[in-house]
Amino acid sequence: MPQSIYSLSLSAQVTLDMHSLNNEGGEGNQIQTRMVNIVDGKGQLQNVNAISGDMVKHILAEHLHRIAQAANLPLCSGCRTFNANRISADEAFMARMANHSDAETLTQVLQTCAMDDMLGNLITAGNRSLPRKSVVEFGWVVGLPESTVSDSYFHVKYVTERAELAKTKEQPKSGEEKKAAEESRKANLGQAIFHRPANSGIYALVATIEAARIGFNDITQRYVMDTAQRQARLHALLEALLYTVVEPAGAMRNTQAPHIVDVQGVLTLSRDVIPAPTLSPLKAGYNDELQALCTTLNGIRPHALSAHPFTSMNGFAQTVSAVIQDSTPFVLQYVA
Repeated sequence: MPQSIYSLSLSAQVTLDMHSLNNEGGEGNQIQTRMVNIVDGKGQLQNVNAISGDMVKHILAEHLHRIAQAANLPLCSGCRTFNANRISADEAFMARMANHSDAETLTQVLQTCAMDDMLGNLITAGNRSLPRKSVVEFGWVVGLPESTVSDSYFHVKYVTERAELAKTKEQPKSGEEKKAAEESRKANLGQAIFHRPANSGIYALVATIEAARIGFNDITQRYVMDTAQRQARLHALLEALLYTVVEPAGAMRNTQAPHIVDVQGVLTLSRDVIPAPTLSPLKAGYNDELQALCTTLNGIRPHALSAHPFTSMNGFAQTVSAVIQDSTPFVLQYVA
């Protein structure tokens, strides 16, 4: 019989080489990679490469979108086309809900779309501001300072003479301007110079899934779908979490797809009203401490928590697969 899951958390170290999954933009011909300031496990300030939680959430959303379609989970018209506004882009639905209460609208949102249910939304049509908090949360994926490096690499894009000549003819120029433009054209003919970043290292990843809130109307404090539908959504979300690590999408994958070297960490499960704990993999020994923490917290609620360590990508896949095959969402108590 499947065991109920209240929440699930992932704390992992992921080794990625030569990636450029998250950038801040460009200045001139230089693409700038994402850098953040952190306090490391030794209490020292460090500046390191990182991938934003927004980017990781988007990666999961892409995988969940395909999984939900394959599993025939209900999707609104916005999510069927992977519109970032989700159900807010469904004009017919918004018009239909215009005169309904927030509680009634939220019920319809949850029943209509699995992605809005699990990934959250903020409906602002008309004078309404109706939030649906996501059931999945990601922190920044942060490089370990002593094990992460960022470099910038020189690239050249070939420019044909025809393209350069077209540029010089775009605007009329004076004699001196024409002469300067021609000299510049000859000097740069055949090459457009730019610089791309590439990052390599061990990255700390933390994520949490509140399984008990799938299908739960936070206003009425009641579930608005049956157990089978909630279970199907949880399994799709867990599968998407697995694929987020197996194939991290993002910027510049066409020529800088990351080399995934290693994955190791701990998956914690809660089967009672106690949060599945996380501990940042920025700290040495985080995996052993997480397992000890679960044992300690079980003294408060016996057998509520379990820790599942893994030391490889296959180990992570086996752990998540086992949870999918033997889990159902926890049922919160109704409030009268």
